[in-house]
Amino acid sequence: MDGEETEEVSWSRETVPKVLRIVSTRLPQRDLVSLLLVSQWIYRTLVSYPSLWLAIDFREMNNAGNRLILALSLPRYQHVKQINLEFAQDIEDKHLELVNSKCSDAIQNLESLNLNGCQKISDKGIEAITSVCPKLKVFSIYWNVRVTDSGIRSLVKNCRHVIDLNLSGCKNISDKSLQLIAGQYPQIEFLNLTRCVKLTDHGLQQILLNCSALQNLNLYALSSFSDETYKSISLLSHLKYLDLCGAQSLSDEGLYSIAKCHSLVSLNLTWCTRVTDAGVIAIAEGCTSLELLSLFGIVGVTDKCLEALSRSCSDKLTTLDVNGCIGIKKRSREDLLQLFPHLKCFKVHS
Repeated sequence: MDGEETEEVSWSRETVPKVLRIVSTRLPQRDLVSLLLVSQWIYRTLVSYPSLWLAIDFREMNNAGNRLILALSLPRYQHVKQINLEFAQDIEDKHLELVNSKCSDAIQNLESLNLNGCQKISDKGIEAITSVCPKLKVFSIYWNVRVTDSGIRSLVKNCRHVIDLNLSGCKNISDKSLQLIAGQYPQIEFLNLTRCVKLTDHGLQQILLNCSALQNLNLYALSSFSDETYKSISLLSHLKYLDLCGAQSLSDEGLYSIAKCHSLVSLNLTWCTRVTDAGVIAIAEGCTSLELLSLFGIVGVTDKCLEALSRSCSDKLTTLDVNGCIGIKKRSREDLLQLFPHLKCFKVHS
């Protein structure tokens, strides 16, 4: 009997912790938190692994503001690197101010902060949270109409190492924000300006002239830029992903310049209605690593551009959308596969 008990104790103390450690690294954080409630022994075991508690995920959860403050007060979250509050409920400026005053030590190593859809957060909250996370690299505040240039000023002043910035839908930021970003973040690699409708050529030019490390630039649903400004995209020699959906001023001349971005793997030209075969052919010949191309809704392109794409990009192209291109002959999936043997997706837009 003693032998069986000794074997059981050995199993509990040695084997189970090893298995738990392996399994726990593959579990979502919410499942980990649930496991803490199973037993004191499991609680002690999991809490003893600091690498499990580097992220806080309250995405889409209620009472997120109070949850955040409580979590950051716990010993296990004193070295957190990621906080995800995407579309979380009940998170306001006052909660970020409390984090600033009561939990600032816990987020000194924070690298990623997602406030997407947190529409009660304003410049005041951004100033409070960014002033205590100097190591921030990734900041996302999609779909926030309260944030203005003042909030971006706080961000660039307090967080000097940002390389990934998502301002999609922040309709109240202006060229001033782009000037601040261009001046402070020459190393930025990812920038999303979708539907930032107050931006003009002047602001975007500052980005294109100063942020040469950009790999991903999203200008979706912005029709205010001129063709001359689009030409300056050619300065971004490391650019891989470019979204110009709805760029009404973009012409073939602009595409001739963009074709110099030889590293492009994804290009969205949906509803770029001034574009013709000539521009797409230039892209085909200059951007031979393209994997995704959308020409959705462009009536000025014909089979000539498809032939050029087939000659230059057929080895890499996996996604091609020519729906609504009335000048391109309708083809079956099999016919398109003869031109582009690696094609997997035939429609980007529904």
